[in-house]
Amino acid sequence: MNPSDTPQPHDPYQQPVAYDAEGRPLYAHPPANGAPTASPQQVTQPVASDDKSPSVVQMIRPIEPPKQEVSAEAQARHEESRKKYPTLNLSEGEYVVRAMHRHPIGLFLPIFMGTLLLALALILLTNYDLVAEYFDLRGTAAEPASIFLPVILFCVLVGLGMYVAYYVYFNNKFFLTNESVIQEIQDSIFSKHEQTVSLGNIEDASYLQTNIIQHLFHYGSVRLSTEGDETTYRFTFVANPKEHIATLNNAVEAFKLGRPVDIDPKY
Repeated sequence: MNPSDTPQPHDPYQQPVAYDAEGRPLYAHPPANGAPTASPQQVTQPVASDDKSPSVVQMIRPIEPPKQEVSAEAQARHEESRKKYPTLNLSEGEYVVRAMHRHPIGLFLPIFMGTLLLALALILLTNYDLVAEYFDLRGTAAEPASIFLPVILFCVLVGLGMYVAYYVYFNNKFFLTNESVIQEIQDSIFSKHEQTVSLGNIEDASYLQTNIIQHLFHYGSVRLSTEGDETTYRFTFVANPKEHIATLNNAVEAFKLGRPVDIDPKY
């Protein structure tokens, strides 16, 4: 048998992937016969010199891109963040750089009002005989036992309201990771959603303190704006907002310049 008649194994790179304007074949890989080739990443179709329309470029992407290597330190911090914040959806190698906490002063009004209502209810219960005498109540209405159950029920409802206010307030959270900013928003005890924005999409990060109370107690509001859709993210009653914004701006700058976001975490 003639060697030229022997069937050769099929090589996909020997088949042209496109043709230029003059009918010459373009290949995705240098073939053995030295025919004209195109680069592995792109195939460009030239046009005639008298045609002013732009050339057509077809990009070829790998089906399985190479897996990005994660350092041992980053992986360790990733595992630590997952254990400490199990509700966060962290990608591989992503870890929490800083968690912004809310200042307790935001609970002053609901806690004060709840405590005042509880105190008034207990005063009414322990001094009901004086109240009955003042309003000249008679019979069963004048006995303290007649209001015991309503007062206890009122105290339970007030205490439950104070707990809900505490739960909703402190479950609004703001996290800075080495890749993104994650905001967990608790609107009510049964309503919660999450917002995530990449550090590369953050255009501006600033804080605001509007009165002397905020300056005295070191709290304020944090504001982020993104590129493109111009979405604004706000987080109120943030403790030490100036320090958090400085850390956030450094992280955004490092991320956009391709440097590792290596900031000591302060949880």
